[in-house]
Amino acid sequence: MTKRAMSEQERLELDKRIKDVEEQTGAQIVLAVIERSDVYAELPWKAFALGTAVAGLAISLAAAVHARWPTAFGAQMSVPVMLATGATCALACVFLPRFARLFLETLRAEVEVRQYAESLFLSREVFNTRERTGIVMLVSLFEQQIVLVPDRGLRKRLSDDAAQGIIARMRTLLAMGRVAAAFGAGLDGLEAVLTPSAAHGSQGNELPDSIIEEKGP
Repeated sequence: MTKRAMSEQERLELDKRIKDVEEQTGAQIVLAVIERSDVYAELPWKAFALGTAVAGLAISLAAAVHARWPTAFGAQMSVPVMLATGATCALACVFLPRFARLFLETLRAEVEVRQYAESLFLSREVFNTRERTGIVMLVSLFEQQIVLVPDRGLRKRLSDDAAQGIIARMRTLLAMGRVAAAFGAGLDGLEAVLTPSAAHGSQGNELPDSIIEEKGP
């Protein structure tokens, strides 16, 4: 990633917390933080279209208010102004994630982040545990989305409602830019939900505890 989402101290503390929760719940937990889950090539074009439309509207209103505005001058200036405004908005999409998110549909973001999480679940072989108790907890920074992907050994113990409750607690902290705290809240939630139904503690560390950090596509 271009910039580390967490300090080294925060990573070490989370590594220790993962071990503790695994011992209590019998789950094998993989944390991942991704810069973005898709390139979203359409976002700058959406911003460009909006910028040109707004500029065109502003020029039309100005011409209506200032009736003496020379027609030739207005025609010469309108197109460059519209294009410049659109280009500025498109560039803002590239360099300002908060601005770019204004053009990102929630459903599209949810689908892309879930697909990335499921792909990571497979590529990192999180399914490769004796009792199928692996789980991926993924945070995608650009989309401000969180996904939990549990293996089949945890699905009965972690209901959809419980998972959404954990995600809701994490999302509040993620919105504040507190990535490590969001993961900490997620681990606390998993411990609270999974410990009562744990037949036994961890049977050994079957998956790496180190936190995955990736730039994304």
